[in-house]
Amino acid sequence: MTNEKNILNRLYFVAGCMFIFAILVALKLLNIQFIEGDKYKDLAEKKTTKNFIIPANRGNLYDANGNLLATSVPKYDIRFDAVTVKQDVFEANVNDLSQELSKLFGKPASYYSTNLRKARANKNRYYLVARNLGYSDYIKVKNFPLFKLGAFKGGFISEQRTVREHPLGKMAERTVGYERVDEKGYYTRVGLEGAFGPYLRGKEGRRLKQKIAKNQWKPISDANEVEPRDGMDVISTIDVNIQDIAHHALLGQLEKFEADHGTVVVMETKTGEIKAMSNLGRTSSGKYYEKLNYAVGESHEPGSTFKLMAVVAALEDKVIDSSTVVDTEKGRIKYYDRTVYDSKWGGYGKISVARAFELSSNTAFSKFIYQNYKDNPKRFINRLRNMGLDKKLGLEIKGEGAPILPSPDDKNWYGTTLPWMAFGYGVSMTPLQTLTFYNAIANDGEMVKPRFIKAIKEWDKTVEEHHREVINKSICSKETAKQVQEMMENTVIRGTADNIYEERFSMAGKTGTCQVEYWKKPGQYISSFAGYFPAEDPKYSCIVVIHKPKKEIGYYGNIVAAPVFKTIAQKIYTDTPVTDEVETINVQHTSVEEEYNSYYKTAQTYKTIMPDLRGLPAMDAVSLLENMGMRVQISGTGSVKSQSVNKGTKLTPNQTITLILS
Repeated sequence: MTNEKNILNRLYFVAGCMFIFAILVALKLLNIQFIEGDKYKDLAEKKTTKNFIIPANRGNLYDANGNLLATSVPKYDIRFDAVTVKQDVFEANVNDLSQELSKLFGKPASYYSTNLRKARANKNRYYLVARNLGYSDYIKVKNFPLFKLGAFKGGFISEQRTVREHPLGKMAERTVGYERVDEKGYYTRVGLEGAFGPYLRGKEGRRLKQKIAKNQWKPISDANEVEPRDGMDVISTIDVNIQDIAHHALLGQLEKFEADHGTVVVMETKTGEIKAMSNLGRTSSGKYYEKLNYAVGESHEPGSTFKLMAVVAALEDKVIDSSTVVDTEKGRIKYYDRTVYDSKWGGYGKISVARAFELSSNTAFSKFIYQNYKDNPKRFINRLRNMGLDKKLGLEIKGEGAPILPSPDDKNWYGTTLPWMAFGYGVSMTPLQTLTFYNAIANDGEMVKPRFIKAIKEWDKTVEEHHREVINKSICSKETAKQVQEMMENTVIRGTADNIYEERFSMAGKTGTCQVEYWKKPGQYISSFAGYFPAEDPKYSCIVVIHKPKKEIGYYGNIVAAPVFKTIAQKIYTDTPVTDEVETINVQHTSVEEEYNSYYKTAQTYKTIMPDLRGLPAMDAVSLLENMGMRVQISGTGSVKSQSVNKGTKLTPNQTITLILS
């Protein structure tokens, strides 16, 4: 009896515990259902559905003439949900679908039929049909049998991506640039793409997707929850024709001298619009590509191109004039424990300041700057500061290098600092900062800000226009500007750059050869040339800077950098019309007319016999021979020096003729 009672008590206890447990379960269910239900529902939905970002189509980047520099191209991935399609619908359409896919993509229809059936057997809800389709192919696939029934009835899944493409390829890549954002939301902005990212990038959209097997996500419907808004278009100042000229002129010289890297910038003188900017660096294999934006970001000692700044300062302070005579003292002058050397052994004797500029005499410049400013060096520095040489230009493009201009208050100011500054050592500027100063001289002293953008557009509507901006109305008097303009023109005619002198068009500028890493053996050099053209009515200014050319081949600025300047000037004269003007650049029309008359006479006289082409410009010679039905091979640049077939020789159709140019 007692045992039975104990058993009953245990049963009652167990039953009571179970009852209490049942009550707790019921309470929990009621809590989930009515109190925390929404919370768990949201949690479940978050685990199975998710909003994916759809990037907006980035706006186009154009050159000044409407040519594409960068554009966004939509690319599509096509997938198939093999589960959602009914069996009878699948069987009725699968063969026709396979046939159409075969026609478009080239694989056998059996390949697609087998794989689509396999996807259905495996209940694959995300089978990849095609990747990276263009828009036209996407539209075709979307209207294929079965797929045209849509997402639910036909199992059609499309996923769009945008890819940035550059029609110019690697040319001007650093100027065009990019804008990237990492997983933490930090932006990396380079070039025009980075500077004008807020306009170009648009507003992203959103699309709801559902999680399926194997941690994959498929769109719930064809429609987007939020449609993306395309970015605006940016019209740059770059001219692709001038860019092409500058790029290939620089590339050819870098390859010839096996240099480390180089840059060239072409600016429209009056407006400050950048028409071309090329930055090429050498790879380990010896090839060149746009590695860094050296023109904007690389601040370095300019060497003798800084002599323009030094002579302008001295002329403005009226401590010299262009006719002041300086004794170069056999090309060697010692300051404290260091010696300044001229490149010409024995120096230039007693010469004027103007002639010292033309010949780029280090001793002359160090002497007249030191003698006139040694008791008050701050006067010289303040004059340079007044001309804006200690300030950045404030460019739209990110990463502008900082100029360095020493001061007598600095701890590292020595007795040799002032004379060495006179010929460009101890100071530091970027190529674009140097060019901006030269451009100001071409503008009679008015300094304009370099400009990369003309307008922002949304479809055909102009949202924002960028206009000419003056940094300094007068860096110097017009009288000083005229004096140094003459010096720069004479530098090309009879000075250090006389090797690029050309009778048919005028140029003005200054060579630069700066030794770098002089503490190493052997040292390295930076070769440069800055100037403008035509000399009498400047339309374009240009700077060429080439780092570390192979010394055994050549390293002086007139040999390495100046020929690039000449090639660019020459091709712009002959190949590129002046924008918005009927007349071309003011060249010497008499010689041009004579050349044309000579060409016309030759073209009319010789029909089946070889003419004498010596002295004719290459373009005219090639045109004449091709019109006669000949094939032409050319070697070199410039005018015809010699021809492979002698004058008066009878020609046969399609005969190959080689022209050697000088």
